[in-house]
Amino acid sequence: MAKIWSIGVFCGSASGVSPAYAANAREAGSAIAAKGARLVYGGGDVGLMAASAMAALDAGGPVLGVIPEFMISREGLLEKAETRIVTTMSSRKNILIAESDGFLILPGGVGTLEEIFDVLSRNRLGLQKKPVAFLNIDGFWDPLFKLMRKTEDEGFTPQGFSDGVLVESDPKTAVAHLLEALEANRDESQGAEQLNF
Repeated sequence: MAKIWSIGVFCGSASGVSPAYAANAREAGSAIAAKGARLVYGGGDVGLMAASAMAALDAGGPVLGVIPEFMISREGLLEKAETRIVTTMSSRKNILIAESDGFLILPGGVGTLEEIFDVLSRNRLGLQKKPVAFLNIDGFWDPLFKLMRKTEDEGFTPQGFSDGVLVESDPKTAVAHLLEALEANRDESQGAEQLNF
């Protein structure tokens, strides 16, 4: 039986200025469900988080939300989603990362940036090997990519590290390529297991 992949969606709890952000978030959620994957997100009923999660639910896909109890009064809950209520932001992030096989990054603020760098740091340290795809709507993430390349050029990050992330401008393509990377990782690990008999 084929594994059901879980895609962690990191994005804003606000909708942002451009209507394109929410439209792409909804399309991403629908694409994740259409591929038979589970969407994992921050558990709220606001912003791009809710747009992607609701679209996945509306398309019949499974959704896991993880939210600290103190955030419920601010962000609400999606009743149709499976929800885990935790006590701290750190525990929320750790569960989001643990429950996800790969990550789709949409526009967001400082909370999204924290999640991005945590995931990239874990990959860099070899603690996990989970693919990361950025949905780069209207060049939103271009300044971040420039900064990442700067850290490489200045010797703080290994050369080529940023080349390991997927960057797409279309939600369906981003989800498809992320799932392809997950399948490739699985095939690679199965091949290694067969060699170590």
